[in-house]
Amino acid sequence: MSLSPLDDYPVHQVAHPMRRVGTGDRNFYDRYYFNLHALDEDVSLIAGFGTYPNLGTFDAFATIVVGDEQTVVRASRELGMDRMDTSVGPLRVEVLEGLKKLRVVLEPNEWDFSFDLTFTGTVPAHEEPRHFWRQRERVVFDTCRLAQTGRWEGTIDVGGRRFEVEPQRWWGCRDRSWGVRPVGEPEPPGILASQPVSMLWNYAQIQFDDHALIYMAHENRDGSRVLEESVRVWNDPGRPVEHLGSPRHELTFTPGTRTCERAVIDFGEVDGEPIVVQVEASRPIHLALGTGYGRDPEWMHGMYQGPLKVQGLHFDLADPETKKQLTGIVDMVGVYRYGDRTGYGLWEYMVVGPHDQYGFQDWTDGYRPRPS
Repeated sequence: MSLSPLDDYPVHQVAHPMRRVGTGDRNFYDRYYFNLHALDEDVSLIAGFGTYPNLGTFDAFATIVVGDEQTVVRASRELGMDRMDTSVGPLRVEVLEGLKKLRVVLEPNEWDFSFDLTFTGTVPAHEEPRHFWRQRERVVFDTCRLAQTGRWEGTIDVGGRRFEVEPQRWWGCRDRSWGVRPVGEPEPPGILASQPVSMLWNYAQIQFDDHALIYMAHENRDGSRVLEESVRVWNDPGRPVEHLGSPRHELTFTPGTRTCERAVIDFGEVDGEPIVVQVEASRPIHLALGTGYGRDPEWMHGMYQGPLKVQGLHFDLADPETKKQLTGIVDMVGVYRYGDRTGYGLWEYMVVGPHDQYGFQDWTDGYRPRPS
């Protein structure tokens, strides 16, 4: 039987029980992402939860960076019939008020990392444009997502230290996304092996006292855009969202690497006011380390791990062996300035393969500044 308690609610979208989704694509997923950082502490935390109905799995992770130490707790279980159950091992997420307030919990465990945190949105949840990407006729991405900046409160315990999380000092953001993108065990690449995917991904949720800026750019090698977004969302829900047009970026990478140090994002003008944002990036969380976002053959989002598996990992980010693994997607804390405003928030980027604007020519080369 495929029925679950959610079937008693009038929320069906297709002629199936809620346990089933409207596509048989193995890569269908439904995820939460949470990000928080202290304004006055060298601490950043990310948590994520995902359900994969066509793979029969539910998984979650939490990762924290304190100084040069990164800790990960991750868990996976079989999905079961009740998709309203958003807990796995010591991790769970609770929707306290839809589109406004959520609670995220990591219960005490053997890896000395736990928390009980509540997120409250400071701007209305914003529906991002649909992300659709086809490669060699295969649909690789077909997703919908909401974004929201906010404040956090609660406690974090890690490595024998307790952090009291207060809204005025602990800011962050979240997103919810669902649809199709690569998940689970690796598939045979087929014809894509002859033309590996090349892309630049740059994404920011930027929080100021009375508004947020949301920006994204997904580009092909030549700079053509698969997806772009630039909006200003005000804390006041009665004030309309301002769509700022096609954003332009100038990223500065550390020579010899693909590490972004700073950037300038030009959002254009609103009523004669130029919105040109200076970005200083710091405090990275390397999502490739143990969270499922990387290429770890033992743990990828949606990969079947059995009825229940819980693991903890610890990384010394200063260790040369760890540094060799610091590839792929990176979530930094960004400090953002335009006009007389200063904001904080997520600065996420990834450059895979060649990209003409920044001079990357193959799959492993680092940045080489052009002669002036």
